[in-house]
Amino acid sequence: MPGLLRAVVVAVGLAGLLGSLPLGAGAVRQAPSPGGAPVTVHAADASDRAATAAAIVGTMTLREQAASVVMGHLPTTDHTVLRDYMATDRIGGFILMGANVPATEDGLREVTAALTVDDELPPLVAIDQEGGDVSRLPWDDLPAASTLKSSSPAEVEAAFAARAALVERGGASVNFGIVADVTSDPAMFIYRRALGTEPDIAAAHVAAAVRGEAGRTASTLKHFPGHGAAPGDSHVGIPTTDMPREEWLATQAPPFVAGIEAGADLLMFGHLTYSEVDAAPASLSARWHSIAREELGFDGVTITDDLGMLQASGIAEYADPVANGVAALVAGNDMVLTVLYSDADSARRMVDGIVAAVESGALDRERLVEASERVTALRLSTSAGLIPCDTCVGVG
Repeated sequence: MPGLLRAVVVAVGLAGLLGSLPLGAGAVRQAPSPGGAPVTVHAADASDRAATAAAIVGTMTLREQAASVVMGHLPTTDHTVLRDYMATDRIGGFILMGANVPATEDGLREVTAALTVDDELPPLVAIDQEGGDVSRLPWDDLPAASTLKSSSPAEVEAAFAARAALVERGGASVNFGIVADVTSDPAMFIYRRALGTEPDIAAAHVAAAVRGEAGRTASTLKHFPGHGAAPGDSHVGIPTTDMPREEWLATQAPPFVAGIEAGADLLMFGHLTYSEVDAAPASLSARWHSIAREELGFDGVTITDDLGMLQASGIAEYADPVANGVAALVAGNDMVLTVLYSDADSARRMVDGIVAAVESGALDRERLVEASERVTALRLSTSAGLIPCDTCVGVG
């Protein structure tokens, strides 16, 4: 989409574009203009970003819209391979795994730079940087959930602010790093990664983690609606619980509610089944998406956990990754994530499948546009747009 954002600026005005700059609420920056006089840039609100995103998505072809909601992966640090991978369909995002992370921060910045084909609308570059048991950055020695679960909210906020700075310096714009699951059972798969053993403690810690990441990286709550009540490992099966909805609301929901109220940007849906609410995994459940949107008030980007995990479950109905991706979008996800079993053609196959689903009527075009607009708005919010900000200074 070279030049796309410039064309949109003409249509929606410069003020709308400046609203895409990565500034916190109420923030102000000054940057030099081409003529030398300073230009003051005020952070715009979400409605400005949404309008700009809608204008951009309105100029996209069906295939470009389909590509924009795919977050892919390729296990390499080869800059040329990565750039070609992202250029093929201009997919909306890429997740960094261990195989993408070189030995140094400088090397990682080169990798993330290679992933950005269009500086005007860069992809969402995500990373699972929880710290501790799940860490992609070898140089992250900050406190993690195993110790933070018994720390104060202030200590949690400080740790996540420092961790978000590491993510930002490496060139990633999204951290899949805030585990909002809660359990007091050390035998549970998610126990060491949870930020609290009780709902109120976990809620306070999750909110603190979101505050810590704010302004540095887009924060993600996972694994909605909560891995702490569903025994088993969702990497190899579909953890299931018969917990009633009322009990979920009292015991599992509080950390997600707190994180949403604190301003989390993304909500990751787990491959978890709460059979009393829906027989389908939450990642494929329209009911759970409705609960998140209409009852919990989440208005950011919803994203699946790795769809490859559904394949790894061995359940026949989840054997087709493209079908899983289409079903996830139909259910209400804004972005589909693929890691396991990914290869150089996986993203293209997913885009092909989404396009075919729209053309056949299996996926409503309006649902795809809605998803694309949310993802595009987030991409804008993590981009420096047309004004380089390496010389920007804070004012007022």
